[in-house]
Amino acid sequence: QVLLVESGGGLVQAGDSLRLSCAASGRTFIAYTMGWFRQSPGKEREFVAAISRSDGDTSYADSVKGRFTISRDNAKNTVHLQMNSLKPEDTAVYYCAADRNFGLATAIYDYDYWGEGTQVTVSS
Repeated sequence: QVLLVESGGGLVQAGDSLRLSCAASGRTFIAYTMGWFRQSPGKEREFVAAISRSDGDTSYADSVKGRFTISRDNAKNTVHLQMNSLKPEDTAVYYCAADRNFGLATAIYDYDYWGEGTQVTVSS
């Protein structure tokens, strides 16, 4: 069982940056691939980024590639999402998720545990 708590969301202007954090409970954080997803009103939840357990492999959605960076600190049981050059279309609730399997999964159903989300609003 993993409890995930996101933080760092807020209201920013287009072009600004935000850093989201996700704190995980438990002593087996390193056993999980970690991912970030987002959901805008009226849209399905979509993949944003994922990071492997310990070797630093990452995967990004095309819409955020080059602007967002996912990282993790296994000693502190945290995963971060650095978001630069934010756009109004990045407005969404951002969710942290944990996957017990190997690989950089991008599908919602691959993830086993979810946080409750943090709101990011980007004004134009």
